[in-house]
Amino acid sequence: MDIRWLQDFLTVAERGNFTRAAEERNASQAAFSRRIQALETWLGVTLIDRSVFPTRLTPEGERFRETAAETLHQLLDAKTGLSGQPTAKRDQVVIALPHALATGRLPGWWASWSQGRALSCKVAPGNVHDTVTALVSGAVDLLVCFHHAQQPIHLDAERYDRLVIGVEHLRPYVAAEHAERWPLPGKTKAPLPLLMYSAGAYLGRMVDLIIEAAPEPLAGHRVIESDMADVLRDMAVAGYGVAWLPECAAAAAGPKLVPAGGEAWAMPLSLVAYRDSSNRKPALHRLWAGLAGDHEERQNQAAPVGAKGA
Repeated sequence: MDIRWLQDFLTVAERGNFTRAAEERNASQAAFSRRIQALETWLGVTLIDRSVFPTRLTPEGERFRETAAETLHQLLDAKTGLSGQPTAKRDQVVIALPHALATGRLPGWWASWSQGRALSCKVAPGNVHDTVTALVSGAVDLLVCFHHAQQPIHLDAERYDRLVIGVEHLRPYVAAEHAERWPLPGKTKAPLPLLMYSAGAYLGRMVDLIIEAAPEPLAGHRVIESDMADVLRDMAVAGYGVAWLPECAAAAAGPKLVPAGGEAWAMPLSLVAYRDSSNRKPALHRLWAGLAGDHEERQNQAAPVGAKGA
């Protein structure tokens, strides 16, 4: 057994592509494939279904994935703990979250999350699909993402713990100097320039739901698409059109952006943290205990005066 075999296997399981996985592992594709085959020979089963594209795991591969991730975590934690490094690996939490939350929320969160807990973190930003995949594959310890009842994140409630840690409103914004020029919902003869999310983006599906439920039809045409809220924000600031943004993303632009339309064009999204309940990393347990305490405090503050002691 070679520890690199486990690292290679988890990388291809997450990426779903041998070429990209080999590049990430700084190996030639031939050498990478030989190491995967060596792991399969050692286990006596086929882990990767090579007959389909994108590459996917066999049923045996899916079962081994969690074992590989846990084994690798334990080995790396043991090595770091024995080496006596000042900042031990066991004190690091790997956090996956959408780009908008990584830039707009995490700096403020981390100040309270890390206080008094001797924590460090590694940030793994990405789209919602990739961040969920990273949690399931064991590549990250904590997932924080958007949640809405009409577009829920499907994770096994028996395996993954869940905490609501906040709310973010998704609403349309426009450059301040164009606010009067581009009021919602726009007119057929003068459609609004729209800065929209790429097909398949989670926030794009949320915007579609907002538009479907709006009291008036939206008259507009797409001029720019991106799967990143920060890109759409910067294009809105530059005066290219109207963009639906989480409040934290819009806040970075300050007074340069103003909301367009009323509450009928906005949607509240829960911010939810997930962890694999089988993850025994001490740093993650310290962080989760803090999140749970904050969650309980918010619930108590929101409860009616006479209900707290009930």
